Amino acid sequence: MTAASTTPTTATTTHSSYPRVWMITGASRGIGARIAEAALAQGDAVVATSRSAASVEQRLGARDALLPLALDVTDEAQAQAAVQRALAHFGRIDVLVNNAGYGLLGAVEEATADEVRRLYDTNVFGLLHVTRAVLPALRARRAGHVVNISSLGGVQSAAGFGVYCSTKFAVEGLTEALHAELAPLGIHATVVEPGYFRTEFLDGSSLAVSPQVMDDYAMSAGAVREAARRINLNQPGDPVRLAQAIMQLVASPTPPLRLPLGTDTLQTIADKHAFVERETAQWRAVAASTDFPAETALRAA
Repeated sequence: MTAASTTPTTATTTHSSYPRVWMITGASRGIGARIAEAALAQGDAVVATSRSAASVEQRLGARDALLPLALDVTDEAQAQAAVQRALAHFGRIDVLVNNAGYGLLGAVEEATADEVRRLYDTNVFGLLHVTRAVLPALRARRAGHVVNISSLGGVQSAAGFGVYCSTKFAVEGLTEALHAELAPLGIHATVVEPGYFRTEFLDGSSLAVSPQVMDDYAMSAGAVREAARRINLNQPGDPVRLAQAIMQLVASPTPPLRLPLGTDTLQTIADKHAFVERETAQWRAVAASTDFPAETALRAA
């Protein structure tokens, strides 16, 4: 599949025609589509990518401010080509939203090597492909914002979603580094941590389920498999409100490194911090005992 648009590309669009130009991956449905809709509604231009450009236009409609592109983020050459198409069409990219990704449900042992590899190819390496393709344009202008969509699972891992959460832990770590590397250049980087929002994420279109089921994990990962079916389309988070939060994030002159979204994520953060504090206190003496004695360190100096 090559990066392609369902509408003719023109280089006549001036750089100042739109307040912002967004590039959003995974924009044909779910959170990505909601963010694209909100950006278009406020008068911005959007380069919206998905594996099918037609699915983007079907969801968002045909309009001058929208450039739908077919992009498989696992293909680095396609990512480079899509970014060049975007720059040729709108002249710049102000905001990159790395949203493309999917979930994997199953115990860590139940997941096959192929399932894990495919998940990392999209959720981690795909994000890297697109980010590296966009960054030269942001660095040239000394401006821009990279927004990486993580998850509540990037804050705390959980039974049944261990491999998926590990990809989001990777996104968290990459964004922390990008934040430090890009800040001196005037470029922002933020990792967004949504909780459970009422999108298609728990449907088969966005969630792969490991077919291997081991009875020993029935009380942990197996229980999560059942819970996912109950939660689907009953999630507490409103994706329209999430999209508006992203608009506020990008409009801020001092955006945060992390933006947790949803009361469930806020509770997870509080619970994890409390757990880490308790456990660290219990094992502080052992942790501190591994340094060289102070007098030995002084002699070495």
